[in-house]
Amino acid sequence: MQSEIIKLMHISIDNKAGFCSGVKSTIQKAEEELSTSGILYCLGQIVHNEQEELRLKTMGLKVINHDKFKSLHNTKVLIRAHGEPPETYRIAAQNNIQLIDATCPVVLRLQQKIKSSFEKGKPDNTQVVIYGNKNHPEVVGLNGQIHNQAILIEESGDIDKIDFSKPVSLFAQTTKNKSVYKAIVQRIEERKGTLQSGGSFHFTSNNSICGQVSNRDKHLKDFARKNDIIIFVGGEYSSNGKYLFSVCKAKNQYSHYIGGPDGLNQDWFAGKKSTGVTGATSTPDWLLKSVADEISKLTKV
Repeated sequence: MQSEIIKLMHISIDNKAGFCSGVKSTIQKAEEELSTSGILYCLGQIVHNEQEELRLKTMGLKVINHDKFKSLHNTKVLIRAHGEPPETYRIAAQNNIQLIDATCPVVLRLQQKIKSSFEKGKPDNTQVVIYGNKNHPEVVGLNGQIHNQAILIEESGDIDKIDFSKPVSLFAQTTKNKSVYKAIVQRIEERKGTLQSGGSFHFTSNNSICGQVSNRDKHLKDFARKNDIIIFVGGEYSSNGKYLFSVCKAKNQYSHYIGGPDGLNQDWFAGKKSTGVTGATSTPDWLLKSVADEISKLTKV
């Protein structure tokens, strides 16, 4: 029975999966530098994918934290797509560190918008609010643009941190959940409506979620529906991966999250005719193909 089903197994790799443009650019810059110098420091995890990190490590990439960065002098350091706060650039100039800046253009524009909003809002005591994971490197970089004075919220219930007697300018981490952002906006609007008629409250919503991430929702729902089983490939610490996997799981109960080929279980494929392989915006194409090849071996008669 299993052999009969295996013969019919169809494996497809999601053509919209894999690195977003910001991550692609970061990896390319790292590879270019490593091909000539053989060594390059990277400030923080270059991408939230352990398999890709290991590949680059073998090429000479050395991941460092901010404490180590402060002790470096006269060398090159890669700034990853997540971006960095101004303090990082100040230290680099002071220590004669050449920065290879791979900050994603989407993140860079968001940094500039937040800084501009903060400066323009000073006369009215406007509060800059950022929806995101407070310890995520992108959020650390965003908050750093305004001297760490943003109000950070991780869910709609956190809006109680906001002082509704002052204006609010809301932004979002570029990889966050669009539906949660909408819920936050709605709750702030509702709170605004409960203010006394004599009060005043100015609220500006700046939807800064990256389209390359948010627009994958509909495609993933369709992809998950038309395959019997979904194998989602992502890093252990990829927030984007966890979210996109939840989209698949909601549409296909036979969805499994793995880090690489060794995470596959042959039993998952029993009774299935089609397998869809997809992944996070931090998952490399070569890893998706490697997983598809392993599935082919596992289900081969």
